[in-house]
Amino acid sequence: MNDTISIKEATSGDWPTIWTILEPTFRAGETYSLPQDITSEQARQFWMETPAKTFVCFDAQGEMIGTYFLKANQPGQGNHVGNCGYVVSPNARGLGAASAMCLHSQDMAVAMGFRAMQFNLVVSTNAQAVRLWRKLGFLIVGTLPDAFKHPTLGYVDAFVMYKHLIPG
Repeated sequence: MNDTISIKEATSGDWPTIWTILEPTFRAGETYSLPQDITSEQARQFWMETPAKTFVCFDAQGEMIGTYFLKANQPGQGNHVGNCGYVVSPNARGLGAASAMCLHSQDMAVAMGFRAMQFNLVVSTNAQAVRLWRKLGFLIVGTLPDAFKHPTLGYVDAFVMYKHLIPG
């Protein structure tokens, strides 16, 4: 992992700063299938309450630059597969935070008993994320035609991406 980046489990006190990271991404509507007018409280429920764990990422100066959540992808018989969402602050892109968080999330997922990780809706136009997830070992296992309504590009494909964390 990038030794200039640190990651810790989020606390409720982290929420105001987490929201400043999430809000521009959610408002842009280009990568998450959430209402662009989502409120802070709705976002807090989605990012902090629903997942099993939420983490925050800091740069070498101690500034929070990213966040991710980890949860079971499905309940019941699908709960051995993890699912994550990641957001990096717009002013911190390119510093390795997304890579560090993805690697950290895989370690956390294994520690929590997940055997694999699945990303359900990776927007095909989010080329940087697709490239990074593939570099980190995720496979595109399905293409969902026109599954995402991009605010400027219209209907675009989305990918389902998957990685085994524990050989089965």
